[in-house]
Amino acid sequence: MKLDHSEVPDRLRFWFVVHFVVDMLIGVPLLFFPNLLFSLLNWTVTDPIMTRLVGAALVAIGVESLLGRNASAEVYRAMLNLKILWASGAILAIVLGMVAGGPSTAWIFVVIFFAFLSLWIYYRLLLR
Repeated sequence: MKLDHSEVPDRLRFWFVVHFVVDMLIGVPLLFFPNLLFSLLNWTVTDPIMTRLVGAALVAIGVESLLGRNASAEVYRAMLNLKILWASGAILAIVLGMVAGGPSTAWIFVVIFFAFLSLWIYYRLLLR
């Protein structure tokens, strides 16, 4: 399915709102209550600065998803590029952390990031 450059599928706009909700559900606790969130995942070591930094990034990207949901295809292409880079980097960082001894519950985040990465790549190819 090839789209005109000015078209943005309604489903993609929907997924941007879903992305906002997921980012808020994970980002806000990371930003304000990292120890509580990680204790629920049996994560024994948390860095209070790095976890909050990731939380801030998730909140920022999520809010931009919500704010940009009615933008043009050109803006969507740029936002999708950012989301693809962020998700790819996050997957790499999590896997490297797990190899270095991180908890196996981190697979939850790999799966979430991979699902969004796949979605973003699909729509980015659609909006070529």
